[in-house]
Amino acid sequence: MDFKDYYQILGVDENVDAKTLKSSYRKLARKYHPDVSDEKEAEDRFKEVAEAYEVLKNKEKRAEYDALRQYGGAKGFEPPPNWQGRSHTAGHSSNTDTNYQGGFSDFFEEVFGQAQHGSAQGFSQQHFAQRGEDIELMLAVFLEDAHKGNSKTINYKVPAFDQLGRVSQQSKTLKVKIPAGDIEGERIRLKGQGAPGIGDAPAGDLYLQIKFAEHPRYSVDGATLTMILPVSPWEAALGGKFTVPTLDGKVNLSIPANSHNGKRLRLKGKGLGKALDRGDLFVVINIVIPEKATEQEQALWQQLSEQSKFDPRKNWGDT
Repeated sequence: MDFKDYYQILGVDENVDAKTLKSSYRKLARKYHPDVSDEKEAEDRFKEVAEAYEVLKNKEKRAEYDALRQYGGAKGFEPPPNWQGRSHTAGHSSNTDTNYQGGFSDFFEEVFGQAQHGSAQGFSQQHFAQRGEDIELMLAVFLEDAHKGNSKTINYKVPAFDQLGRVSQQSKTLKVKIPAGDIEGERIRLKGQGAPGIGDAPAGDLYLQIKFAEHPRYSVDGATLTMILPVSPWEAALGGKFTVPTLDGKVNLSIPANSHNGKRLRLKGKGLGKALDRGDLFVVINIVIPEKATEQEQALWQQLSEQSKFDPRKNWGDT
């Protein structure tokens, strides 16, 4: 009797965790399922994959199998004398993802016994059901839509199976409601809008990850917004009230006299986020020098230069 290397069949190593094991099984089961596969000997490969996962997903069966691996080899397999592994693992696991009932290999029967998986009626009686895979997409939205909430129509593709079991890509169109206050990186879940399931299993879910389109005015960091406010040298020097745009409309902002370039002014609660957890909007002063000056303006600059005692380089020291 040949030894079955279940780890090799599933393409994993002996230290594989449950999540990776399950992922590998699902990938191979979908690949070799006779209803959809064009692979050579797909039915036999599918049975091997189902059998391997039936053992390795169960902690007790896996422990027994690991203990027996030392007895497997090129000359065949013989369990050690008085092997009684099936005495404490009889009965089919109720936590199954294979949903497979059919004839397993002689190796499986010898080690774990027919009681492990029900009657061996052959693969023709098998039933396989697998939940569809989840799909995750980026959803580009404008800040204004994310702030106020809006609807957006999206187009995407999901795998589909025709009557001959061939896999193709099917286009889907959905109208998606963007919740007000969502920030970049948050996900919208649309249940059952992912890849279709196999058999009677449900479809997977669609996850849309929010990605902000580049904005001409604001930069974004989580729920915090930052904008640049251009001011003239005399506005920065004299200060005053300025009208600035926010996502909620225009507001008046007071700039103190003698504000320096790069000074940050905070508008609390004018950023992104839900109503009770709004971020802030920071307004950064950017002093702009006129590219050209009239003769009168030039004279005023000259007069200021002659009368002002301000030295911007006084802290340089001796050079």
